[in-house]
Amino acid sequence: MVKPGGICLIEGPCTAACHSIDICRMPYFMRVALFLFCLTALVESRKPRRKRWTGQLEMPKQSHLYKKNLDVTKIRTGKPRPLLRVDDHDFTMRPAFGGPAIPVGVDVQVESLDSISEVDMDFTMTLYLRHYWRDERLAFPSTSNKSMTFDGRLVKKIWVPDVFFVHSKRSFTHDTTTDNIMLRVFPDGHVLYSMRITVTAMCNMDFSHFPLDSQTCSLELESYAYTDEDLMLYWKNGDESLKTDDKISLSQFLIQKFHTTSRLAFYSSTGWYNRLYINFTLHRHIFFFLLQTYFPATLMVMLSWVSFWIDHRAVPARVSLGIMTVLTMSTIITGVNASMPRVSYIRAVDIYLWVSFVFVFLSVLEYAAVNYLTTMQEQKERKFREKFPCMCGMLHSRTMMLDGSYSESEANSLAGYPRSHILPEEERQDKIVVHLALNTELTSSRKKGLLKGHMGLYIFQNTHAIDKYSRLIFPAFYIFFNLVYWSVFS
Repeated sequence: MVKPGGICLIEGPCTAACHSIDICRMPYFMRVALFLFCLTALVESRKPRRKRWTGQLEMPKQSHLYKKNLDVTKIRTGKPRPLLRVDDHDFTMRPAFGGPAIPVGVDVQVESLDSISEVDMDFTMTLYLRHYWRDERLAFPSTSNKSMTFDGRLVKKIWVPDVFFVHSKRSFTHDTTTDNIMLRVFPDGHVLYSMRITVTAMCNMDFSHFPLDSQTCSLELESYAYTDEDLMLYWKNGDESLKTDDKISLSQFLIQKFHTTSRLAFYSSTGWYNRLYINFTLHRHIFFFLLQTYFPATLMVMLSWVSFWIDHRAVPARVSLGIMTVLTMSTIITGVNASMPRVSYIRAVDIYLWVSFVFVFLSVLEYAAVNYLTTMQEQKERKFREKFPCMCGMLHSRTMMLDGSYSESEANSLAGYPRSHILPEEERQDKIVVHLALNTELTSSRKKGLLKGHMGLYIFQNTHAIDKYSRLIFPAFYIFFNLVYWSVFS
């Protein structure tokens, strides 16, 4: 619309179009269409515009009243360039390949000594194994000279020493809650490689002094592929490279000391290799074996001596006691051998147990000898009783039978029969007659030279004397054996 006088009534973006066009001369329908077009353009220009998504976060405009420092770490600026150029090098080759041997330092911290097995001749140990070397391919620029620490995933992408445990039976790296492996890289290329391992290794044990023995075991480390011309394995800090926990203890052994050694190992097909040793000495506690082996064996031997005080006519009592002690000693020997390896030499505990078994067995043989001699003497007395009938006047005169063929000493031997004997009178007469007859036979035997000493004659005549001497001889010899045994093996 145009006011009278040539003024346009439309304000806005169409104002310029109104001034450039003589609207008054246009037809009416053209002016209506132009008016609607300008009105629509005006309405659209007043609405807020929607911005298209470009894939980037749009930062809100900050007010001039409140300004906050932006955290640039939360803004994705693209993939950063890695500091370790792992993909730029061939890590299947050792550092400085073709040059001198790369030195690899090692230190170990023993966490626990889990078990010692005499039957399998091995030990189980948990430890932290650390390697130190330098790989210039892993060097990176750093202004603060700080190291970078990685987990086990990087180990598979770079070169690491191939150290293994010689004479190991089983070993594994702990993986709870993740692999217990740590890799630390310094800006100059120095690398620290640490892992937590449990290893079961062989230990050659000598049981000749068991259980009064000491054992020395070794855990050996060596490179599997690289000889001493390619890799020089050494203890990083000498004897200080091995550290142990003060709380390490074993129920059966006393850990005396840990120490390190190293030497070269030669294989005829591959060459010389550096080998490191972790040596430790174990001294066995004796108290357990005193309670379980030595004291029971000693008590069984002493129990077998009780039969020397039991009447030789109590056959069931003495036989049962002897058999019981023999079987008990057999059980003790079997129990000790069941928990030990089958070695082809004699051990200290075998000497003690078998000597004790011999003492117990001899006590059984002693009663067999006593019983046999008693039976023989009773048979002879029975024969002489049949040969010499009862004489009624024997009680009134003890010398009436001494008709000159008996010596005075033989006659005096009758004094061994007291007047107040508990036997009846007729049986006493038989005993005296038998005694005189035995003396007569022994006198003739002495004349022929069959019996050499009065002591042997007395023991043969009186079987109780064997028990009397056994009460002294058996304990004396056993005490002497214990003194020699403990002085030698202690």
